[in-house]
Amino acid sequence: MMTLSPLAFERMPISDDQEAKLFILREAAKEYAHLLEVHLPEGPDKTYIMRKLRDISMWANTCVLRHSDGRPRE
Repeated sequence: MMTLSPLAFERMPISDDQEAKLFILREAAKEYAHLLEVHLPEGPDKTYIMRKLRDISMWANTCVLRHSDGRPRE
């Protein structure tokens, strides 16, 4: 049976360096989302792309906050 970390549902403390990286990545994702919104035709492919961008943004944030083995960065 899989055991979750006690921190699984807690907000992890974020260093100033991590906060700065997260801000940069969020701003880049927002800018890219805007370009996609403006230049892609409406339809299921655009919806898929926008959802994937949301997923990628989430995983980019996770990458900043965790080590490759899943442990939180201190």
